[in-house]
Amino acid sequence: MTPADPRAWFPAFYDNPAIRALATACRWTISGRLGELDPDDEDSGRKAPIDVRHLINGCNPGCRHIGPLRGAFALDDTCLLTLDELTAALPNAANAAYYLQSQIDGLVVIDIESDCPPWIATDLLRLPGILYSELSMSGRGFHLVLLIPQNFHDFPVAAGKRVLQEEHGWYEILLDHWCTFTRTPVPDRIVDRVAAVSGPAQFASIEELYAELAAKVRPSANISATAVGTGGEMPDIAHADRIVEQTLAASRDRMRSPEHFGHDLSRWEFSILGTLYHGMQTSLRTYRTLGMEYSAGDQAWLLYRAALDVIPSRQKHGQLRNSRPFLLDRAAALVAEREAAEARA
Repeated sequence: MTPADPRAWFPAFYDNPAIRALATACRWTISGRLGELDPDDEDSGRKAPIDVRHLINGCNPGCRHIGPLRGAFALDDTCLLTLDELTAALPNAANAAYYLQSQIDGLVVIDIESDCPPWIATDLLRLPGILYSELSMSGRGFHLVLLIPQNFHDFPVAAGKRVLQEEHGWYEILLDHWCTFTRTPVPDRIVDRVAAVSGPAQFASIEELYAELAAKVRPSANISATAVGTGGEMPDIAHADRIVEQTLAASRDRMRSPEHFGHDLSRWEFSILGTLYHGMQTSLRTYRTLGMEYSAGDQAWLLYRAALDVIPSRQKHGQLRNSRPFLLDRAAALVAEREAAEARA
């Protein structure tokens, strides 16, 4: 072992039995920024798991900047490595990202956000059975690794979810999701503060915490995107340009970033479509009072047009779903879902 070996820098991570149990799975990479970078804005670019094999294969001997960055598009050795391979290939990496599959790995990760109230974060840090803990990337949140709850299969709907989120977004249980490990131990001052707390915690076990979140999960509406027809080309929609313009103006300040979805771009894009749909309704109501009609297919096209302005292009968008562009199909699915919800109300 040399001082350049990250295992010497982060022994609490690399020597941890739970991490070692995950280390041989070929689901490791790093999280980095994709897209155009602004040298004057450290937050520019989109942070996401990297196709690390493509990164390494693009490296020339002695180069300072390893190969081009692109997002990981497969959860196997097409894009990813084992932890030991990652450590050897990129010893100076700023993090280690892992795609957790709880039902295979036998572990869950609790992601405590930086805005979680301190007393709630403290109670979560007091959970028995924590196998590994660290600071999150913000330095104000935490990642906790625990065994999968014994009552996991008592909640079949929740067991099929990727994430179980607390209602305020203060913490979530990752089940089938990316987790970016910082490898930074929880400081002793926080460990000591947590140890000094007396009295019962809000949750006595991971099973209690899981049951609290899992019991609130409801089945997703099984709405097919094909229920909304769009045709092969965008129809002539009255005031389309103005509606798209107004939709974007009403929605931009309410859009969440990919970080809120653990860099799951599919979930983030659907969230953006939902925000745009909500922002579009004011314009549609206005024009409907003037006698205009907008079918579900029209709304899908309008959403698609607006989405192209705010969602960065990626390889998947070139694919077809139900014989139409991927994002248009996602827009149609969103419209179908919302119309079904309104019909049930």
